[in-house]
Amino acid sequence: MFIDRRIERHQLPYFLKVFNSITDKPIGFLGNVSEDGLMLISHLPLMIGASFELRLKIPAADDCPRFIDLKARCLWCHEDETPHHYDAGFSLQWAPAEYGELVQSLK
Repeated sequence: MFIDRRIERHQLPYFLKVFNSITDKPIGFLGNVSEDGLMLISHLPLMIGASFELRLKIPAADDCPRFIDLKARCLWCHEDETPHHYDAGFSLQWAPAEYGELVQSLK
């Protein structure tokens, strides 16, 4: 059951890597963001309905990245137009205030 998007999403000018916050292994790249969710671009399909512990590593001027850890549920996943890439939509289950600040700064 897919419901049409009613939340404005914001495309990113370049892609930020997204990591598993437990293992610190890369999962994919951030495609777009909204206050309530995000789209991830991955080399592997992701399990729909599963919860993920995600980490965004935000570059900083002092070469020490800032981490934003999130908990999100995968709502959908399908093959991207680019071969061997998959787009996955996530609904945020938990996010710190820094995530909201990131979304606002990208607007």
